[in-house]
Amino acid sequence: MTTLVGKDRVMSPEVTPASTVPTKISAVPTKIMLLDTASLYFRAFFGVPNTIKAPDGTPVNALRGLLEFISRLVDDHQPTHLVAAWDDDWRPQFRVELIPSYKAHRVVDQALETEEVPDELSPQVPLIIQALELLGIARIGVPGYEADDIIGTLAATTKSPVLIVTGDRDLFQLVDNAQPITVLYTAAKGVGAAERIDDEAILLRYGIHSHQYSDYALLRGDSSDGLPGVRGIGEKTAARLIDEFGSVTAIYAAIDEGTAKLAPGVTRNLLDGRDYAGIARGVVEVVKDIEIPTFEAVIPAASPDPQALADFAAQWGVTSSVERVRRSFGW
Repeated sequence: MTTLVGKDRVMSPEVTPASTVPTKISAVPTKIMLLDTASLYFRAFFGVPNTIKAPDGTPVNALRGLLEFISRLVDDHQPTHLVAAWDDDWRPQFRVELIPSYKAHRVVDQALETEEVPDELSPQVPLIIQALELLGIARIGVPGYEADDIIGTLAATTKSPVLIVTGDRDLFQLVDNAQPITVLYTAAKGVGAAERIDDEAILLRYGIHSHQYSDYALLRGDSSDGLPGVRGIGEKTAARLIDEFGSVTAIYAAIDEGTAKLAPGVTRNLLDGRDYAGIARGVVEVVKDIEIPTFEAVIPAASPDPQALADFAAQWGVTSSVERVRRSFGW
């Protein structure tokens, strides 16, 4: 069953509306792996030499690297289900309306709202889409939302263990030891040695718990996403405040009640940033209730078109990488 491919909604007639099903995945998984796909193919692009080219000279380092990542992740973690979450909208309007600076520095064409992407990566994105399709890997995107929101919704609508693969700290807010939902964080050590981020790891890093991470991120800000945070409140102060008060709401309640024993400068910064703090939550927090029809995400038993997959691999010079994915899938 196919669903929501890129910006085109392609749905089978038997799809049940998401609001009427307990999970977005058609079969109950024992372990689901959710890929922050753009995070991975950008990492592949910058980590794999650009001398890796197809027979016709087209760069395929991001394509090959992503395929290698997928095979390694499946071999190492043995998920039963796999989803490539996709940015149908890398800069959603609802977030821009709240904070216009959100990712504004990445916009290369104001009229088209297109993201600046390296010239040698752009032609590889359609090849990545085609490879995922031919391998039978579910690629899920929803117009108006980022991959983070797809991941948030899928993690929230299954009771099974979830592994989120990303280089983005924003997804630490989804960590939940009870389910469990764990992040495999690739930014520091790469896919082969991805850091396993659970609640204990977040507590060790920041001195707060995972359910407090979005409040911490709200205060701290993130220059890479164009989010200024509350002026004058850096990482250490943000972590200390959240540890002491529990949440941003509780911080401002204590200030209003006169019970917050804070340095005058910190209090002034918090009050100056109160309006920002009030609207930034809608940008920082991952959406967890997108309408996503049910779909099939079980590790495929075979390619939907083996000959087309073989032809694709030969045309683009990624036969060995495709074979590794096939072996990791047990074909």
